[in-house]
Amino acid sequence: MMRTRPLKVALLGCGVVGSEVARIMTTHADDLAARIGAPVELAGVAVRRPSRVREGIDPALVTTDATALVKRGDIDVVVEVIGGIEPARSLITTAFEHGASVVSANKALLAQDGAALHAVAEENNRDLYYEAAVAGAIPLIRPLRESLAGDKVNRVLGIVNGTTNFILDKMDSTGAGYQEALDEATALGYAEADPTADVEGFDAAAKAAILAGIAFHTRVRLDDVYREGMTEVTAADFASAREMGCTIKLLAICERAEDGGSVTARVHPAMIPLTHPLASVRGAYNAVFVESDASGQLMFYGPGAGGAPTASAVLGDLVAVCRNRLSGATGPGESSYAALPVSGMGAVVTRYHISLDVADKPGVLAQVATVFAEHGVSIDTVRQQGKDGEASLVVVTHRASDAALGGTVEALRKLDTVRGVASIMRVEGE
Repeated sequence: MMRTRPLKVALLGCGVVGSEVARIMTTHADDLAARIGAPVELAGVAVRRPSRVREGIDPALVTTDATALVKRGDIDVVVEVIGGIEPARSLITTAFEHGASVVSANKALLAQDGAALHAVAEENNRDLYYEAAVAGAIPLIRPLRESLAGDKVNRVLGIVNGTTNFILDKMDSTGAGYQEALDEATALGYAEADPTADVEGFDAAAKAAILAGIAFHTRVRLDDVYREGMTEVTAADFASAREMGCTIKLLAICERAEDGGSVTARVHPAMIPLTHPLASVRGAYNAVFVESDASGQLMFYGPGAGGAPTASAVLGDLVAVCRNRLSGATGPGESSYAALPVSGMGAVVTRYHISLDVADKPGVLAQVATVFAEHGVSIDTVRQQGKDGEASLVVVTHRASDAALGGTVEALRKLDTVRGVASIMRVEGE
């Protein structure tokens, strides 16, 4: 039997995502009511520019006083899609304190203050859902938090930023340079006017912190995530990758140490074999590869950004939270019981592709190999090409720690025969 009194929803933000949320709530109102067991009513929309025309939204619902909206007391669910740290953090906290549950798409805030927000939600017996904060429309948070709750997740490896994947895919498929590919991404609307958050890995790092926290039942903050951007990736790097049967992706990697005693979270460009499922993810799409004890390998794939895809994830959370409100229950909150230490990048073990500019004369390879051996880094393959007294030397290692590789590179730079280190790239996904 359906309840006739509607559940009231306050919408904070009415940009690309917020306007889509409002549209779907209106056009799919009957279906949403049937799925929830009660109608949902858009009770207010907080914006910065109230004079702007918003198609399908009653102007009487629009306000610039977001604080007053979330304090009303009759609001059942607050949907926060304004982004940033403040005023979003204060508004979400106030919403909990005045009886509302919250659905958010705010990856930056959750990565920085997720634990505190979960604590306020629990104190007030309210829900905090945020499927849309990572990978857009792709169901990922809920499978990790609920479907895999009985399993042990060991690794989460993924492409979680569509802008960077579009740029790298364009460089790979057309031979374009970084700037040329970025210009095309900007022209097509995939990249912001200031793409720093995407291309320097800040966006992906926030998502990695959220994923690692859920996957390993451990609090992982943005500051715990190693971050390296992709602006230095070149056409020459892609040529080297192709010679190895690889391509290059900007990856978010969260993994449990082999002894199970710690976790790491990192974002950086990496070579991955063309045989790996992530290598075939093209354009602005996202994909996340999850490895666990019982279920083995799982891959989640789909559009990772955009108004409608992200709104789809928001509405999925809205339905779940509304159902909880009707039943008087709350869904899963923060799970940090494992409390594993988060190790730094030096503890990470992986393979490396190192390109060196060296003198083209006898004995150079032996000198380089000796340095690697002295630092306990085993060499898998070496390629050397020389002309007119100069040469390039490409070394691919077996698995080694980042700390050991760092010491090796510092020692290589001191050799008279090494003119410079052209590039260093990790090799993942094997």
